[in-house]
Amino acid sequence: MTDREELVGKIEELQEQVAQLQQALVSHAVVDQAIGVIVALSGLRSEQGWEILKTVSQRTNTKLRDVALHVVHWPVVGALPPEIRPALRIALTEARAVHGGRPLVRQEHWCER
Repeated sequence: MTDREELVGKIEELQEQVAQLQQALVSHAVVDQAIGVIVALSGLRSEQGWEILKTVSQRTNTKLRDVALHVVHWPVVGALPPEIRPALRIALTEARAVHGGRPLVRQEHWCER
């Protein structure tokens, strides 16, 4: 392998790492926003909001950032996808049973559109 080929390979590797880091920053921001929605909705602490997102992600076999996006868009869209809605409701109910918090939002806010 020539020096030039080595440099090209290294540049490509670094470009891929930069792209992954940029995606991670975006994902982290969305996850933080989703935690905020959960905290506002339930009165739980942010650590518990993080656990709820992880639980929903695992139970629905959905990437965490995708669950977070649905939760962040929920107030605007007015509904959650059918695979996310029951898992989130159960995770919130379980967390409230253990940690307290406010009553969950009214049932009509869980509706489908």
